[in-house]
Amino acid sequence: MTVIEQTATADDRAHVREAWRARRRRTTVVTIALALAGVIAFCVELAVGDYPIPLLDVVPALLGQGDGGVGFIMFEHRLPRAAAAVLVGAAFGLSGAVFQSLARNPLASPDIIGITAGSAVSAVFLILVLQLSGVVLSIGTLVGALLTAAVIYLLAYRRGIAPMRMVLIGIAVGFFCEALISFMFSRARIYDVQRATQWLTGSLGGLGWDEVIPLFAFLLVLVPSVLMMARPLRTIQLGEATATGLGVKVELSRAGLFIVAVGLAAVATAAAGPVAFVAFVAGPIARRMTGTSLTLVPAALTGAVLLLVSDVIARTMFAPIQLPVGVVTAIIGAPYLIYLLSRTYRGREG
Repeated sequence: MTVIEQTATADDRAHVREAWRARRRRTTVVTIALALAGVIAFCVELAVGDYPIPLLDVVPALLGQGDGGVGFIMFEHRLPRAAAAVLVGAAFGLSGAVFQSLARNPLASPDIIGITAGSAVSAVFLILVLQLSGVVLSIGTLVGALLTAAVIYLLAYRRGIAPMRMVLIGIAVGFFCEALISFMFSRARIYDVQRATQWLTGSLGGLGWDEVIPLFAFLLVLVPSVLMMARPLRTIQLGEATATGLGVKVELSRAGLFIVAVGLAAVATAAAGPVAFVAFVAGPIARRMTGTSLTLVPAALTGAVLLLVSDVIARTMFAPIQLPVGVVTAIIGAPYLIYLLSRTYRGREG
């Protein structure tokens, strides 16, 4: 190797290191900014309502200072809802980011490929047919998501999982689940249909500590599991051959990530219903802001901020009437889906 070639190689390595440091700095800055935005949105969520609380009084109220009535409103009504928004939004955002990274496709989120539709079928069956609610309903939606994910995985498996095949089969399974829901609606009483429709829209209203604490316990296991598997996920994104050459057990890692991502979407759906489009848009927004292809923590923070802001809008836009938060997230997410599909179509035509 000549001196010129050695110099060129050294310069290339220096450029790669500098680019990696720049991306890391940008990711750190974006993560801190999202965390600060989440804190502000969390405080606003606690402040607004039928009994407004000045924003500067929120933190003292959380510390037990101030009027006892304010403390009761804060801890018994608003804090569980705000905590649920953070946990559900983070779970959906992280789940969507994992699915999209595994499939290398922005359409591969649990609400697009049928995972949340499987939860919905289970929930509607429990509400309309068995007349059940509460904890049993939450467990049933969790089981429905896991069973649907197992069906998608088995149908997509052919000596391995092809990402596009998984996406297409998931979309087909989602349509089948929607057909089952429509059939059950056609056979049910109007009152029961209204209950099921309210759940299907996705709402944080009425959530208390009885729902928040189990959700937090599940995420305490699932979130570290995802973060521990971030390294093999990053390697899998380089391609199966490259990942195998670097010593990654591709199918085992992919199956583990798939299970954990399904678990995240399932527990979030069990708590708040199938809140639309949070899992779908959180990952792409985080990737756009950080400039990197794998953004697990920023995606989780983006999902939490998005759901907090959406719930504030849902509670205040037509006050005193409160909209389900799923209506607001659908208004935000549907145009993005149309944009994404139209851009993909134009790119293929070109």
